Amino acid sequence: MSLAVPTLQLDGVTRRFPASNGKGVFTAIEKLSFSVRHGEFVSVVGPSGCGKSTILNLVAGLDHPSEGDVRLSGEIVTGPSSHVGFMLQKDLLLPWRTILHNVEFGLEARNFTPTMRRERAFRELRRCRLTEFADRYPYQLSGGQRQRAALARTLAIEPELVLLDEPFSALDAQTKLVLQRSFAQTIATSGVTTLLITHDLSEAVTMSDRILVMSERPGRIVEEIDVGLPDRENPMARQAMPRAHEIMAHLFNALHLDERIEA
Repeated sequence: MSLAVPTLQLDGVTRRFPASNGKGVFTAIEKLSFSVRHGEFVSVVGPSGCGKSTILNLVAGLDHPSEGDVRLSGEIVTGPSSHVGFMLQKDLLLPWRTILHNVEFGLEARNFTPTMRRERAFRELRRCRLTEFADRYPYQLSGGQRQRAALARTLAIEPELVLLDEPFSALDAQTKLVLQRSFAQTIATSGVTTLLITHDLSEAVTMSDRILVMSERPGRIVEEIDVGLPDRENPMARQAMPRAHEIMAHLFNALHLDERIEA
């Protein structure tokens, strides 16, 4: 892939759905255009119901635009792609498989020998600092460890793009901070392009290169923020930087969160 071609490009994307009452349609997102460059980490924030999850489904090829195009490395997305890794809020590890075999799962339908699968899986387990848990089962790991195992499984297929749908939202505050740093380090060393959907403004600022701010439904990009902070692999260090607090305050105002709290 040429680095001049964005890993991900949305051009004038609109998605409409039938209304729940069976009359007419409602528009989830409208005329959405943005790109994500190779190796870039971009977060999307916005009010509930603005279409953030719709974007992920379209990019993953699980849904199709009503208008416009979604392109992955210049090619129009027409369905699920082996070049896209998708992580949800839940780890979705298979409980009857060991952690090693969970990480190998995405490689089994590909042309890999058992030895190649194991080598690739152990590489990602090392990257996620989970090698000592390779022979354990999901129920034997903490929530944070299971999410790291899910990331290892995602990275094992060597995707061009990783989609993260609020992967830390179900964790307690302390585990969340630790896991954010672990993910940030792992993603930085892998060089993978990443699109994160989150309601956590601090998370968006401390983990991203850019932040896309969406309006209420129908969702549109109303602002693009270049974070411009060093140490992307260390969210905790970023959190202490004055610039990070300035961006968070700006996002708070841009999303009218004070009005929502008063309401």
